[in-house]
Amino acid sequence: MTVTFAPVFTFRTDSDRQALARWRDDLRNAGKSLVFTNGVFDILHAGHVSYLMAARNAGDALIIGLNSNSSVQAIKGPKRPLQDELDRAQVLGALRSTDAIAIFDEETPLDLISFVLPDILIKGADYSRETIVGADVVEAHGGRVTTIPLAEGRSTTGIVEKILERYK
Repeated sequence: MTVTFAPVFTFRTDSDRQALARWRDDLRNAGKSLVFTNGVFDILHAGHVSYLMAARNAGDALIIGLNSNSSVQAIKGPKRPLQDELDRAQVLGALRSTDAIAIFDEETPLDLISFVLPDILIKGADYSRETIVGADVVEAHGGRVTTIPLAEGRSTTGIVEKILERYK
């Protein structure tokens, strides 16, 4: 069995932005709907996998906006991420649900969302429509915004706390 990985775009260089635009345009020209979600995905767990499968099932292709190392540190502090951005991207890219990954450096994915203009923007149900970054941009371009229920008791923070408790 051959494992193929989803393409990873860093969204840092013009050439990567152009490659991402070609990927997006090819998808649209084929009449496919594009779903976007984003996150850190530092320690991938069953909650993430269920969430990403549900997001992918909402359309024809799923692109994941992945916070870069510097973005994660700005949001979560200097001890995060636990895994490098390229390692996180490779793990996400091996999932059946993932069609592409775009690593972004900003604290929010607003610039990336504005560039991709997905048909469907999805976040976890811990967000409301008003707190979903880019919701206004997607809706202004005819897209829709939705949330997905989170798996109860599944979180990276909970895993880290369990590890620390067991090995202190």
